[in-house]
Amino acid sequence: MRGDPDDEALRWEGDDDPTLVPGWKRVGEPAERPAGAVAHDDEDDAEASDRTVEPEDEPDAAMQPGSAELVLLGVFAGVYLLYSIGWLFTATGFAALGADDPVSSFMFTVGLWLAVLAPTLWYVTVFVSTRGRPRARLVWMLIGVVVLAPLPFVVGSTA
Repeated sequence: MRGDPDDEALRWEGDDDPTLVPGWKRVGEPAERPAGAVAHDDEDDAEASDRTVEPEDEPDAAMQPGSAELVLLGVFAGVYLLYSIGWLFTATGFAALGADDPVSSFMFTVGLWLAVLAPTLWYVTVFVSTRGRPRARLVWMLIGVVVLAPLPFVVGSTA
């Protein structure tokens, strides 16, 4: 054992080997480049600027949402979750009410439960269908906030 035992945790056996030189060194033969790959050698800098990289080689930056968009999507997700909860309270409050006709009662109940699912379905549909178009996504999310508001819950007509 050398020195302080706390210092031993920061070292690896053989760290003080003089044959180990810090830095980068090349080991082995270079791998073959796949067909269509762009070469980036020092002597080919002038040629490399003339070459183009295929679109499938680069990650699509437009598909990655920015920070502001992520925050807004989170806010919209929270609003839609609250809307689903509001529609759930509305559906359970209206469930006791029913019509004399079983078909109309069934259809009314189905409509109420579809209203509970509507905010979630809207969010997922808009999120999937507007990939790569953040402005359109945010506009459709805002439209959903206006259209899907649980007005019976807000007005208080469920009681």
